Amino acid sequence: MTATPPVASVLIVGTGLMGASLGLALRAQGVATYLTDRDPTLARTAAELGAGTDQPPTGPVDLAVIAVPPTAVAAVLADLQGKQLAAAYTDLASTKAHIHAEVARLGTDPSSFVGGHPMAGRERSGPGSARGDLFEGRPWVLTPTAHTAPAALAAVQSVVALTGATPYLMSP
Repeated sequence: MTATPPVASVLIVGTGLMGASLGLALRAQGVATYLTDRDPTLARTAAELGAGTDQPPTGPVDLAVIAVPPTAVAAVLADLQGKQLAAAYTDLASTKAHIHAEVARLGTDPSSFVGGHPMAGRERSGPGSARGDLFEGRPWVLTPTAHTAPAALAAVQSVVALTGATPYLMSP
């Protein structure tokens, strides 16, 4: 019998290379994974590849992962938090200081957010280029702040571990 993973459900917002790859990695570990994208065709493609379901979750998930361009992260976070879609939130964007500043400016709840940046990628984009092993053995920078709740950090660290990546804590 397989043990229940520490994070049982994840919502991935953005199903390009990074989001779809994360979905594939988490599905392989038995995590219930929900996919959404501003382009429903991309979410459907990622779902067809096995990265999760493109149906909405029936209630709040353990973690929402924001896999959108850096300039959109804070607004997406504010929207997700406003809908109370998850217990904790992280992102996959490459920059952190700007995102943390925008999160503060928008008045979002900083306690449930942990900035993240997996140091992985490919020369191709889109869900069709996704790989379930994209994060294995790769560094994954996490940028908790003094406001970050321990439970939020633990949830993100759990997901990083499930992908085979190594978490590194740094300042934004």
